[in-house]
Amino acid sequence: MTPENKRAITVGLFILIGLVFLAASILAVGSITKAFVSNVTVSTIFKDVNGLTSGNNIWYSGVKVGTVKKVQFHGNSEVEVIMNIEEKSKDFIRKDARVKISSDGLIGNKILVITGGSTDVPAIENGDKLRIEETFSSEEMMNTLQSNNVNLLAITENLKVLSNKIKEGEGTIGKVLADDALYNELFATLNTLKSASVNANKMVSSLNTFTGNLNKQGNFAHDLVTDTTIMVNLKQATSQINTLTGHADQLIKNLNETSAGLNKSLQSNSSPAGVLLNDATTANSLKETIRNLESSTEKLDENMLALRSNFLFRKYFKKQAKQAAKADTLTN
Repeated sequence: MTPENKRAITVGLFILIGLVFLAASILAVGSITKAFVSNVTVSTIFKDVNGLTSGNNIWYSGVKVGTVKKVQFHGNSEVEVIMNIEEKSKDFIRKDARVKISSDGLIGNKILVITGGSTDVPAIENGDKLRIEETFSSEEMMNTLQSNNVNLLAITENLKVLSNKIKEGEGTIGKVLADDALYNELFATLNTLKSASVNANKMVSSLNTFTGNLNKQGNFAHDLVTDTTIMVNLKQATSQINTLTGHADQLIKNLNETSAGLNKSLQSNSSPAGVLLNDATTANSLKETIRNLESSTEKLDENMLALRSNFLFRKYFKKQAKQAAKADTLTN
């Protein structure tokens, strides 16, 4: 074999070995990037992708399910991210799932994370658009921290000014701390409030004891509230008292009417009582009649004595006296 042929064979072997390594590398890279796997293409619209680029990984529940196919502008200020999702993983991702941008580690590459999804919603298909899940970016968090730092600095300055004023005896707290007399008065006031609080607690305790005794069975208050019979009797008694009050009012009204009528009769000359009280002539005539009756009675007594003394009626009166004495004896 000539040297030229050996050289040709050696070059051919190196070229063959290089082609084998090239093919193996292509297969390895394709396996890593899922270039030779069937995919489902979906997209999401972001306002800011925060450095996300093509080829970044897509994760779902901690499992890599695809890669970012393309990042392109959409509309005026939005960015559309087109994703390749493995065919075997699409059945687990639902149409109502959400997509957010995250980082692979603390300072790693940007990744997309798919979360959520309801089991009663169909799985994703080619051309679906998934909604985004709003998250705070590192820049926003830094801005928030910066704003908080500014606020904290302002609060610190205010506390510094306030503490200086208190130290110098300005304001209410400063005066209380600096003026012993005011402090003593405040201390005395607090003691008074404490004593009042103790007395209030004692009063509340006494009220609790009193109400507890009222709630015991056998007490009038307890029976009045719980015993329906007592309440019925009390209602009946109240009703009877109301009835008696009505009757008493009617009786007083009748007495008033009678008294008014009697006063009217006494003041009038048309009634007998009014004539007796108001007519002097009639009154004098009545007095004269009474004197005549008394005189006639005296004369009648004299006539009766005369009859007793008469022998014709003496026997009759003696008989009457005996019968009266006999009747008194039987009665005793």
